[in-house]
Parts: sequence; structure tokens; C-alpha cells
Amino acid sequence: MQMPNRALDKILTQMKAQQLPVVTSSTIVRCRSCRTYINPFVSFLDQRRWKCNLCHRVNDVPEEFMYNPVSRSYGEPHKRPEVQNATIEFIAPSEYMLRPPQPAVYLFILDVSHNAVETGYLSVFCQSLLDNIDALPGDSRTKVGFVTFDSTIHFYNLQEGLSQPQMLIVSDIEDIFLPTPDSLLVNLNECKELVQDLLKSLPTLFEKTMETQSALGSALQAAYKLLLPTGGRMSVFQTQLPNLGVGTLQSREDPNQRANAKDVQHLSPATDFYKKLALDCSGQQVAVDLFLLSSQYCDLASLGCISRYSAGSVYYYPSYHHQHNPAQVECFQKDLKRYLTRKIGFEAVMRIRCTKGLSIHTFHGNFFVRSTDLLSLPNVNPDAGFAVQMSIEENLDDMQVVSFQAALLYTSSKGERRIRVHTLCLPVVNSLSDIFAGADVQAITGLLACMAVDRSATASMGDARDAMTNAAIDSLTSFRQSVLTIQQPGLLAPACLRLFPLFILALLKQKAFRTGTSTRLDDRLFAMCQLKYQPLVYSMLMIHPALYRVDDLTDEGALNINERTIPQPRVLQLSVEKLSREAAFLMDAGTVMYLWIGRNCHPNFLTQVLGVPSYTAVPDNLYLLPELDTAESQRTRAFIGWLRDQRPFFPSLHVIRDESQLKPTFMQNMIEDRTESALSYYEFLLHLQQQISK
Repeated sequence: MQMPNRALDKILTQMKAQQLPVVTSSTIVRCRSCRTYINPFVSFLDQRRWKCNLCHRVNDVPEEFMYNPVSRSYGEPHKRPEVQNATIEFIAPSEYMLRPPQPAVYLFILDVSHNAVETGYLSVFCQSLLDNIDALPGDSRTKVGFVTFDSTIHFYNLQEGLSQPQMLIVSDIEDIFLPTPDSLLVNLNECKELVQDLLKSLPTLFEKTMETQSALGSALQAAYKLLLPTGGRMSVFQTQLPNLGVGTLQSREDPNQRANAKDVQHLSPATDFYKKLALDCSGQQVAVDLFLLSSQYCDLASLGCISRYSAGSVYYYPSYHHQHNPAQVECFQKDLKRYLTRKIGFEAVMRIRCTKGLSIHTFHGNFFVRSTDLLSLPNVNPDAGFAVQMSIEENLDDMQVVSFQAALLYTSSKGERRIRVHTLCLPVVNSLSDIFAGADVQAITGLLACMAVDRSATASMGDARDAMTNAAIDSLTSFRQSVLTIQQPGLLAPACLRLFPLFILALLKQKAFRTGTSTRLDDRLFAMCQLKYQPLVYSMLMIHPALYRVDDLTDEGALNINERTIPQPRVLQLSVEKLSREAAFLMDAGTVMYLWIGRNCHPNFLTQVLGVPSYTAVPDNLYLLPELDTAESQRTRAFIGWLRDQRPFFPSLHVIRDESQLKPTFMQNMIEDRTESALSYYEFLLHLQQQISK
């Protein structure tokens, strides 16, 4: 195993409780030396002693562990659930608590400037929270609060006993204070009616505002003070560049430089205000989630730090408008519902341990690294992914396997302290050919994407692009020189890395890293954010979309799920050659889907699926397929619905024709084709071959 970086990729991508064994025990068995949790890959020397698979120390089996609660038998410690399951959850005893488990606390910080009111997001947010208020994860201790802001900060007294919510305005944004500290965060159960009254009145409260300024920095400071005693989740909704008080930002984007082939400027933050505040938040168990709904530059490079370092998430809706962009509104509504109701863990820390001889040197995701192997995660959710880079420090010749263990200590929304443990065991091999045979091309691509995002910010975009190309050249050169016994002409790759050059080319053409194509700076930075913290299965679709022909869907080979028939069309190569004017094609690019209609598409598809008589009658901004009572309509909607159901966010659908504004975006995803500034797949393979043959 001689590769310097092994990707322990996204081992905590999902907090799904699919038949998850949960163990309640006063004794959690761990190695006395390295603190590894007992797991299926330890070895029992006899009934009373076990050997740690990470540091190889021999430990005693405690008396209590001799009893198996599942089989209710005694004397078979190797049959306990902890030793039978690589993923397990413990209900933590009191020694795992520094303080009583915190309640679920939700604080919403809302931009109510003129720009924000124009977008119409406020009524969508308020309605969504009203609809889902009873589904917020929590218990009888759950607290909520609201802060709105423009050039001043507005708090809302929601104390029990008031006849209506009371708005309190703080205009001194340079010296923020809490007007009534005890009544701004209230118990949801006790004050639900006041909260509902506030949500019903908020959209109209500011509808005539002429305030254009945005004191986001001061609003965040106020929110931090409010959450200081408890910790919790801050949900920030922002529609413009902060332009007043602390954290003020200036526009750094030059539209003329968007297509600059040489390099991209301003990928790093303009101020450390947001990072510093995020680290303060992290220290007090507060995570900040940022919703950016904007038609103009917002400096995501700077604002994104507030979420990145506090273990929050960034949601981005460019050109959001309640009338002009209904597809974005639908996305925002669906994302909000998921966001408000999904599982959440509070005051979490994650530690990743590995076998002696290996070490961890880089983590990727949204968190603060508190010590070499401890991640601070004030909030943890099922939709976040993590990647880890390992290096081999010592000779592993005498080992057959190595192990990795991720342990997440968190407080559930019901106030239980829990520990989620994942253990992974991998074989050690001594020949390079075995390494190549076991390579996971998607994990490698995902990890390279994370590394390239970091390189773009610390060095340059050009450096990052070169490094990705070199990764393909180096690995294929190594394969040619060290594995192939007979040298053959052509570009040769091991079976499991055959798609590696294609995925590298896809990364070079991805919104995060592409050059020579006009790309808004915030769009580019959001793509980078997604590559860093999306679970691998979703980020791969953003890197290399899936293309399907959908005008001839049949039930042949279809899946049957919950009495729905889901067609399974073939995945096609991403090349214009695969398109036909007589057909219709669906491109699934992860966060967005495009349904491309050929100019001579069969009238049957147009009438039976789109409900229009002809190609010219296809509306310009069609984003919803009509629910027609035809087999073709049901098949198409079932297939798109099935694709959407597999991910935690809502991909919007855009129906496009040759004349559509989105046609160029659709065509940019044709990775195998040549563009003015990028090679075709064939040319890229030739380039790799030339470099390898040098």
C-alpha cells in the first residue's frame, strides 16, 4: 500500500437509522490505550481478553460485557451487537457529558431590506415555517427566536402572556445589546400562538420599506449573544452584500474578467470577520446555516466562512424572485421543508482514529478542527459529507489489514447524548497492481475535487487545474511503468480507473474550475462549497451528469417501487453526437435537471407528456410537467420523481428547446465535446498519452 494519500472518503456521509443497532449500557467498552470503541475487527484472545485493532493493545473484557442483551445469554462477548455491527449507536452515560444535554434551539435571522422584500422570499419562509412548525425536531424544551435586520436590528419579544409579539429595535449597530435577554428565545410549546402570529404578520410588516442597507455583521453578533447561554442553530437569510457596520463588504467582481482564461481572482475571503465569528460560534456550540437569495454579487467567498467553520451549510438561490423565477421558488420551498424537518444533532464532536502506522493529515467538509483528529460540529445533519486524507507513516509489511474508526458524540433533538460509531477495515497489499485493482475511482475524484478547491484558494486556479491533470498523468504513468509487464502502445488504464481521465476532464469543465467560460464568481464559489461538503454520491452527478433518452421510455427492465413502475433508460455519453432532433433527453446534473426537446421531437411525446400540440408551443420557462392521465406522462414523471427522491435536496427541472436561454448551460455539460477553451475527451486522452510517453 504505497500510495501517499488514501481517501477514507465520506465515512460519515449519512446519519440514517436504517436498522441501526442502539445499545444502552453503563459500560462502553473501549481500548485503554487509544480509546478505540470495541468493534467487529478486534480479536478475542479468549473470553476475557480482546486485542485492539488500531493500537494492538490487549484489554480485559469487563464482566458486564459477558452478557448479551440481544440473545439474553452469558459468556459469548464476541456475539454482542458492538462486535457484530460495523455501524452502531450508543446511548451515552453521564461521563460523556460536560453539561446537561442542550435543548433544540432554533434562531432565524431574516434580511428585511427593500431588496429582500422585493424578492418575496419572506412570505415563502414564513408560510413554510408555519406549515412545518410542529415537525421541527425537538422535545418539550425546544426554543425558537427571530431577529430581522436592515440598517437596524429588530428583536421580537414573544414572552408568554403578551397579547401580540412585541418588536424591539436596536439602532446602535456599533454596540449591539439584547433589549430583553430573557424573552427573545422562547419555549416553542408555551409560546406557539405568539410565534404563529409573528410569522403571519412578518411579510406585511416590511412590505413598504425603503431601507436599502444591510447590517448583517451586527445582526450575526446579536444572534451570537442570544445563543451564547444554550448553543443551537442559526438560520440566516440574506439577499445582498452587507454594506453597513461590522463585516461590510465591497463588490470584488469584475464582470469583464468572468471568462478570463488565465486565472480567477477573489476566491479567498475579503475579511476575517466571518471566520472569527464562526469560530466563536463553534466554541459555544452554535452552527450557522446561510441561505443566499440574490440576483447580484454577494461575496460568497467571505460570507461562506460563517457556515464553513461553524459546521453549517450554505444554500444558494441566484436570481431568486417570487414572480420571475418560479423554479427557484419551488426549490427554496422544498429545500426549506427538508431543512426544517430533517434530523439534527447538537453539540457534536467527531474523532477519526486509524491503525498505528497511519496518520490523518487533512479533513474536508464544514467544521473546525479542534485538535489533530477532533472535529468540532456544533450541529450535525444527515446531508453533510466529510472526506479525510491519510498518509502512511510506517512500514505496514507485517499487517494484513488496517482499520479506521469515526466516532461522533452528539446530542439528539430529544436531548439524549449519543455516540455513533463507524468502523472500516481494509486489506493491506504489497503489490501496486492490487492497489490499482482496488481503486475507487469516484472516491479518488471526489477527494481530488476537495483538494483542488483548497489549492484554488491558497495558490491559484491554474495550479489546481494543473494538479488534477497531473494526478491522472502520474497514476497512469505509474500503472504503465510498475504494473504492465508488456509495454503496449496507446493509453492504458486499469479496469477500475478507466473513467478516471473522463472524470478529471469533467472536473476541469465543472463550474468550480472551468476557465474561458463566463462564470459568476458566486456561482463558482458555491460549486466549490458543494464539492467540499456534499456526500460523494451527489457531488459525482455535479461533476459528471447523467444523460438519458426519455421520449421512448418503456416498462422493460423497470423497477417496481411502492406499486410505482420506474423506467430504467440507459445512461448515455455526454456528447452532442448522442442527441437527436427527433427525440427528448433528460440530463441529471445533481442539483438541476434539464429536459431537452429536439426540434423534430415526435408529436406523441409533446402531447402525451408536455400537453402541447407542437414543438413551437412548448413554453419558454416550463419547469413543471403537467400531470396527464397518459402512460407516457406517468412514466416520465415516475422516472424524474424517482431520481429526485434519491437525494436530500430538490433539483429543479428546466424544459429547454434550441432557442432557450439555458441551452448553452445544457451544452456546457457535454463533457466529451470540444469547446473554445477546453479539449474534447479524445483530445484530452491524446494529451495524457503524450505526457505519459515522454
